[in-house]
Amino acid sequence: MSFVKEFKEFALKGNVMDLAVAVIIGGAFGKIITSLVDDVLMPVIGTLVGNDFEKLSTTINGATVKYGMFIQNIVNFVIIAFVIFMMIKAMNQMKKKEEPAAPAGPSSTDALLMEIRDSLKK
Repeated sequence: MSFVKEFKEFALKGNVMDLAVAVIIGGAFGKIITSLVDDVLMPVIGTLVGNDFEKLSTTINGATVKYGMFIQNIVNFVIIAFVIFMMIKAMNQMKKKEEPAAPAGPSSTDALLMEIRDSLKK
């Protein structure tokens, strides 16, 4: 099998394409969450704290420690993790609903025909 053909087969598999779509959507989703945190939540929290939250920092031996940015990134992560958890939970519930019920036993007509078949074999 040629290298190009093998690569094409790999690249066009369903799992690879699903992963590519997930990465693209995840990147866009991350930007939305970052905007939510940076532009909506942190200004409110900053108002409550009494300071621009992302500018919270301290200097230790000449090094600036931006703990406000660190806390902002933690809030970002928690929100993204929570939303992903809720999406996976919803998808799992939909999968449970889609699963077909266990097949029912044979109908009365089928049972009668199987009984006749079995008696004819004897």
